[in-house]
Amino acid sequence: MGNIVIDPISRIEGHLKIDVVVENGVVKDAHSSGTLFRGFEMFMKGHNPTDAQHYTQRICGVCPVSHGVTSVLNLDSAFGVADKIPANGRIIRNLIQAGNTIQSHILHFYHLAALDYVDVTAAAGYTGNDPGLIKVADFIKRAGSDTAKLGPFFPRYEGDYRLSKSINQKAVADYVKALDMRRLAHEMTSIYFGRIPHGPGLVVGGVTQGPTADNIALYRQKLTVLRDFIDNVYIPDVIAVAEAYADHFAQGVGCGNVLSYGVFDLDSTADLTKRRRFMPQGTANTKLQLAAMDPKAITEDVKYSRFSSVSGAYPGNGDTQDSPDKSGAYSWLKAPRYKGGVYEVGPMPRMLVAYLSGDATVKAMVDSTLAHFNAPASVLFSTLGRHAARALECKLVADAADGWLNELKVGDPFNVPFEIPDSAEGMGLWEAPRGALGHWITIKDKKIDRYQCVVPSTWDCSPRDDKDQPGPIEQSLIGAKVKDEANPFEVVRIVRAYDPCLACAVHLVRPNGDVIGQYRVV
Repeated sequence: MGNIVIDPISRIEGHLKIDVVVENGVVKDAHSSGTLFRGFEMFMKGHNPTDAQHYTQRICGVCPVSHGVTSVLNLDSAFGVADKIPANGRIIRNLIQAGNTIQSHILHFYHLAALDYVDVTAAAGYTGNDPGLIKVADFIKRAGSDTAKLGPFFPRYEGDYRLSKSINQKAVADYVKALDMRRLAHEMTSIYFGRIPHGPGLVVGGVTQGPTADNIALYRQKLTVLRDFIDNVYIPDVIAVAEAYADHFAQGVGCGNVLSYGVFDLDSTADLTKRRRFMPQGTANTKLQLAAMDPKAITEDVKYSRFSSVSGAYPGNGDTQDSPDKSGAYSWLKAPRYKGGVYEVGPMPRMLVAYLSGDATVKAMVDSTLAHFNAPASVLFSTLGRHAARALECKLVADAADGWLNELKVGDPFNVPFEIPDSAEGMGLWEAPRGALGHWITIKDKKIDRYQCVVPSTWDCSPRDDKDQPGPIEQSLIGAKVKDEANPFEVVRIVRAYDPCLACAVHLVRPNGDVIGQYRVV
């Protein structure tokens, strides 16, 4: 058995431990265990509803924008202004989210996942003129044999690095360039968000900053640089990795069902299930069957979760009651389910739903990439499929954002007034870069009486449910082949493709309980 601890990741950016049973080089079983509880839903009770978007942004330092937008959508519906959002307010919310999405996708590939595929030591003897490689080569040279000084590149697994020396060197240089691109995306987001993370730019009824000729030009200036990086660096690097690790198109298939709430509003229809969105709402499966999404069919099971909440409840009626010593429980994550089934969320589900919905741009992008690898659309359900979908979505969003800038009208309204109702219920459905994000609120006496969040990591990293069905990551790991138990690349690559955050601590033990090894991997 092996323990993979992905830290921090849980339903609210906490900690995750994944135990896999490895026998004869194959993962026979897996358990996903969230090990941190913070209880945002509990301490928000009794507060002013308009504080919700500020509190919930603190759930995650990587995706505060997504929580902020989801929260104001939630409040828009509860306050009765969902269909009154001015076009400028709707578009600027999209632009704020676009900047955060671009930043997050670049972060994930280069700074969280690429080091599982790229051999940084290839830069050690570099003598060329690329400033990024010069810095890394000098960094490695000064550290000498002391790998403790080589963070974040070491410690690491050893063995399964397949890229050529030249591609490795290019990827390391691009790793450094990506740091600047992330900074640029943060700056772009802050133009309308106010700051990053945890910006004040969102408000019930719209946004706090309207368009001006200057801020439109500044956003576009930064976006243009990012689009060039995405087209000419990010996507080619993902393709290069996929070409070298083509067997990973058969790894990490998972549960076979996907769900998207849709993201980037194209109108302000009050009913979120009928609102037109740039990335559409829906569900799909490995048979490439598309279906509508009914939020009332969402439930959360807690049989194996450290909660005494009612199991199988719809989030709008649910609660969060901790039970740390609950018998049989192994995770602080609940188990979200849709119509009783296990569903994956994230960029791949969004792209697949858009692809099956007939979006011509998405179809052309996906078909071109699949043709390059002579692969069917079903390979999207894989470790490399998830990386490819994320890179293509990054381009899609960046290109769309440029068009949205043209739709802004200087001088037009960007928010509407509102009043806090005495009592009301609301729902916000949106997409974080990592997947489907939902907020639900009940207001009584002008205060928050109930607030529930179901976040992407709760879906993907969920434990078994009341029917003992493993969660998406658990299912992705089961059946995976592990070539070298001392360097279990396959396990961490599968988990990282879902976009968990920061470092992993990995343990593998044999089925009889003997420890194989313990590692900490960037």
